[in-house]
Amino acid sequence: GVFQNQDPEYIREAVEQCGLDLVQLHGKEGMQAANVKYCSVPAIRVVDIETNEDGSGSASDAVEKLLGAITTDPFAILLDTSIKGSKDGGGTGVTFDWGIAEKLQNHGLPVIIAGGLKPSNIKDAVKSVQPWGVDVSSGVEEKPGKKDHNSVKSFVKGAREAAVEA
Repeated sequence: GVFQNQDPEYIREAVEQCGLDLVQLHGKEGMQAANVKYCSVPAIRVVDIETNEDGSGSASDAVEKLLGAITTDPFAILLDTSIKGSKDGGGTGVTFDWGIAEKLQNHGLPVIIAGGLKPSNIKDAVKSVQPWGVDVSSGVEEKPGKKDHNSVKSFVKGAREAAVEA
């Protein structure tokens, strides 16, 4: 289940009612909320990597800041792009500097990359970062909210092929 700024009781009730075995926290819950005590199951914590609209300008100290903030609570970290000055998160269609993900993984953190992934760049992303996982939404849509089945197939095929080659 994916949750954003929900009360812990709400999350635990949803986990129980739906039989969830993992949750993803996208809001302002903080790193400490991404644990079994808060959610009643393991949690993935989403962290926005702020960039310019063209994907440049990720903070050079982003890795150090994240390593200082990350606790042992999250099961994995999902890195997604956010655009400087924008209040919207996710769905930007813009990639961030994948070197950030690679450096975090080198510190033993399971990392899922998101942000600007699509069939045309998924192989490069998986080969260069070798992430624990990938996340896509708008990168496989024919229009907002409607997935293109051929794009989904191409994306999955590319990710699998790159994982085998990596």
